[in-house]
Amino acid sequence: MPRLSSAMLACALACAASSCFAAPPLKEQLSQRTVLNLAAAKRIAQAAEDKARADGLKVAIAIVDEAGRLLHFQRMDGTPNSSVEVSIGKAIHAANYRRDSAFHQKLLEGGNTVVLGLPNALPIEGGVRLLLDEQVIGAIGVSGAQAAQDGVIAQAGADLLRP
Repeated sequence: MPRLSSAMLACALACAASSCFAAPPLKEQLSQRTVLNLAAAKRIAQAAEDKARADGLKVAIAIVDEAGRLLHFQRMDGTPNSSVEVSIGKAIHAANYRRDSAFHQKLLEGGNTVVLGLPNALPIEGGVRLLLDEQVIGAIGVSGAQAAQDGVIAQAGADLLRP
């Protein structure tokens, strides 16, 4: 009988010890993130359009979510047709690589051709990450002007998220 009591005591202690190290409930392990919604995307695009108009430029503006999926698109009257796909590509690039497309453009200009092999890469200035509390929640892509001008216009939209 004493052996059984010792075994039961050992089992009880083991169970008690394991409950001390039990993982927290799954809900507590999940991360929370901010999701870019359509209303915010439209405001960001409008800020970019306002900058383009102020500079006398006509551009296409694409807003994608953090996964690079198109959330909002607008094209100013008179914008070249080719700018549609390019603006979307720049936004996807910035979202997927978590870097502004100008970063990879500079690498390419410096001779780093590896950038050309990246999937869905469009290393041309004008794709800018949308950051909220240092978290990428999406990206904006602008095309229709010179690449540097596209970058300035895209940044005007992204700046709405700055504190």
